[in-house]
Order: sequence, then C-alpha cells, then structure tokens
Amino acid sequence: MNKNSKIYIAGHKGMVGSACWRLLEKEGYNNLVGKSSKELDLRNQQDVITFFETEKPDIVIDSAARVGGIWANNEYPFEFLMDNMLIQNNLINSSLRNNVKKFIFLGSSCIYPKNAPQPLKEEYLLTSELEKTNQWYAIAKISGVKLIESIRNQFGYDYVALMPTNLYGPGDNFDLQTSHVLPALIRKYHEAKLSSKEVTIWGTGNPLREFLHVDDLARAILLMVKNVSKDYLYNVGSGQEISIKDLSQMVSKIINYKGETIWDSSMPDGTPRKLLDSERIKSFGFKSKISLDQGIKEVYKHYIL
Repeated sequence: MNKNSKIYIAGHKGMVGSACWRLLEKEGYNNLVGKSSKELDLRNQQDVITFFETEKPDIVIDSAARVGGIWANNEYPFEFLMDNMLIQNNLINSSLRNNVKKFIFLGSSCIYPKNAPQPLKEEYLLTSELEKTNQWYAIAKISGVKLIESIRNQFGYDYVALMPTNLYGPGDNFDLQTSHVLPALIRKYHEAKLSSKEVTIWGTGNPLREFLHVDDLARAILLMVKNVSKDYLYNVGSGQEISIKDLSQMVSKIINYKGETIWDSSMPDGTPRKLLDSERIKSFGFKSKISLDQGIKEVYKHYIL
C-alpha cells in the first residue's frame, strides 16, 4: 500500500486508534485523517456521508466504539447495542458508497459463545448462546463482522474484521464504573496503596483471561494495511492466559501494594474462560511482542504521571 494513501482512523483519540496513529506515523504513512467525536458524530448518518464524500479516504480503520466492562454493559444495554450499530453501519456503508476498497473493522472476543470450546476459533461464531453480561456489545459487533463478510462476498473488496482479546495500554479507561478489568485493578490497587485500605474485587477470581497490549494490536492492523487479507475474520491474541486472581497479584506486586484483597463472590464472574485461537493471523505473519508483566509496568507509569 502506498504510504501517501489517505487513511481515516475512526476513533483516533481512543486507546486503539491512537496506537494505530503512532505506529502508522512511525512507519512513514503521512496522510492520516482523524476527527474527534465533537467534530464528527459517527452515529449521524448524514454527517458521516458528507465526511466521506469530502475526504474520500483510501483506507478506513474502524476503532470507534462505545466500550465498557460488565457494569456498563448491564447499565446501558440500549446504548451499547444501538450506538455501536449506528457507528459501524454508517462507516461501512459510507465506505462502500465511496468505493473504499480496504476497511479494517475492530471487534472483540466477546462475540464468541459463552461456553464455546477453548481456545476460541473463528468458526465458533454464532454456534451457541452469548455471555449475557456483554451480549449487547457482542451482538452489535457480530452484525459488523457479518457486514464485512457480506461485502467481501458480494463486492470482492478487501474488508476484514479483527477480533482482539482483552486489550490494555496507554490511553486506557480507568473509570471504575465503565473500565475493563485490568485498568480497574491498576486504579484500585494504586488508590488502596495511597489510602492504606483493602481492595474489593468482583467475583471469585477464577475466570481465565488473555491480554494483549494495544501496540501489538496496532502491529496486526498494520499487517492488514500492508497486505491483502485472505479471510474476512481474524482473532488477535497473545496466546497467554491468566486467572483474574493471579492477575490481581501481578498488579498488586507491580504497584507494591501490601494490603488485603477481598473477593466479592456475590458479583458475577462473566465468561469462565476466554482464550483466542490466533493461528490464522499468526500464519499471516503476526506475533505479539509485549509480555503482560512488561506491559502492565508501562501502563502503570503512564497512569501515575
């Protein structure tokens, strides 16, 4: 792909979008376009259509989404379903209307069924029931994946969907009501260290999770920018999983917290295990580089600055 090609990164201020922007700039791509949510409401169809007709991007990276953890999904089911469908539908439809031949759609591993065999393969999509605590976001993203597949089948364009595992990194959301587990743990242990209080964590600590640094995901996106994808759907993971309890111990050790951790087993655990099979994208040339311990140390440095 020509490095002068115009690349529009939707959600360029977010954790994933900003990681893409940094990497693409570093790689010499010099025609990047981004609009903040105040400048362009991606939920507004006419505004998105006008933007595409004016800018005419060659490539679109869709990292824009309404995101959050278990609490946020349960509290705002309508917004998680509707906002995400509006955002992705407007972007995909406008890309198609404006002859954008390469579109990279970002989703999440929560699209897979709650009790699917592990590790999760791409072909397990829609084979059984979703995890109820994040079904609203998952259903929206599944519809995006199917739009990508339909465009590849009908028009032959290089549209591809990447499903990353649990992400973390610079620019993460540390709001305790809307964040995911890792940034929430970092904030909780940091504040408990300062206040000398105990830390309470939802659930039993038994669920297993896989984590991927956002800079590694950016490398997977760059791979798709540079090459024609062979499939419509790729999992993107590190291949390493850890229990929430062990993760909490890792975070508390990095932060040097010496107090007590209390597990509130009355609160939901979520999916018991969620490990991606990323062999498809590995065979395409991707490999994660940042270890979880190293990544958490870097994120904590960003957090306390």
